[in-house]
Amino acid sequence: MATKTSPVPVEDTVARLTAEVVAKGMKVFIIVDHSDEAAAYGLELRDTKVVVFGSPDPGTPVMEAAPLAALELPLEVLIWADDSATRVGYIRPDVLGAPYGLADDLVARLTGIEALTDALVDD
Repeated sequence: MATKTSPVPVEDTVARLTAEVVAKGMKVFIIVDHSDEAAAYGLELRDTKVVVFGSPDPGTPVMEAAPLAALELPLEVLIWADDSATRVGYIRPDVLGAPYGLADDLVARLTGIEALTDALVDD
């Protein structure tokens, strides 16, 4: 797992990520708002969102080589409030590929998540 710190609140970090994803020609499939769903049941949860995104170009060869890797795709980034900080978390591509025995060239297809999350933490 990788965790980074964003200099802006959760909502702004989510907005930055979705804008970066779209700018890179990928698709945002869904934003899962765990805190909102918890509130709907009368429960409290810190601001917690998961952005699910991807593109067939990098993902398809991965799933072709290892069908079970589809359980990990599209990629996900967790963004949550951690006291006064905003954290950004995701599964590193090398860690994601290990259980499926993905070759280095296939793991490399997923490394764009590093640049996307780096863009979130730069002020």
